[in-house]
Amino acid sequence: MSVLQGPRVERRKVLVEGSASWGTMAGPGELRLDDGRLVDPSQLSHLPPCATPPSKIIAVHLSYASRGIESRNNPKPTETPTYFTKPFTALNGHNGQLVKPETIRYLNYEGEFAAVIGKVTRNILPEEAWDHIAGFAPALDMGAQDFRDTDQGSMLRVKGMDGFCPIGPGLVSGVDPRQEILRTYRNGLLVQEASIGEELAWGPDYMIADIARYITLLPGDIVLTGTPAHSRSLDPGDVIEVEITNIGRLKNTVVGGPAPRAEGLVGHPPMDSPEVRRVALGFDERVREDLKVNYRGGSHGSSR
Repeated sequence: MSVLQGPRVERRKVLVEGSASWGTMAGPGELRLDDGRLVDPSQLSHLPPCATPPSKIIAVHLSYASRGIESRNNPKPTETPTYFTKPFTALNGHNGQLVKPETIRYLNYEGEFAAVIGKVTRNILPEEAWDHIAGFAPALDMGAQDFRDTDQGSMLRVKGMDGFCPIGPGLVSGVDPRQEILRTYRNGLLVQEASIGEELAWGPDYMIADIARYITLLPGDIVLTGTPAHSRSLDPGDVIEVEITNIGRLKNTVVGGPAPRAEGLVGHPPMDSPEVRRVALGFDERVREDLKVNYRGGSHGSSR
């Protein structure tokens, strides 16, 4: 059955008395656990609504027209999508903390929607992909752009640090994300906005069929579908939220963390180079004025 068919259903994964439990939203503020109990989800810790762990998290580099215009002055940034992976240790949940080590200057948000795979997916056509998706959820593809110079090819440290893939609060079926609006809020102010169907160069159906030509996707695997213009840096204390209309609103808070114990003893240090600043700070002249003003309403997000 296509994920787009049927009524809207939202499944959440929460901690109840120390155990992970799945449930279905039964109404405002009510989650009916699979064992029949009714609980208030706002009083519970949320886990990522997917398999634990998923076998893989795959993210697209560029897919939104406004992001293509901002970064490359081209609404279709590449002829076909290109991808990178995030380790499952990057997973984070709704209301989770995003740790910004004191050595990192540029911790950027990227509001997205995720497609979570529902069954084994291999060698399919795009129109068949909807039958292989379990649901959709708001997500953040966080990035420590300080490693952009060294890890641009793999994005390993840029996008793969612990907790850099929040997803939730729930997994929603019966809603077509292409008909919805994506909005990202920093400290309550709108900093990203896009009509998904108008801006997305390739839908999740295309991306999943593309990946599954050669890579088998398993139940619980996550495909991140990209972000619109105006990804900028965050500071400790910032609250970042991603809302997909009719799907949900994800909330996370940035907290400061210590430098790694081996910092300065091994590996390439975080950088503050022209290329790092180009990506982390973006091109304000190609971004909507209201988004720029809202972001500048607080700290600019580039201090250690």
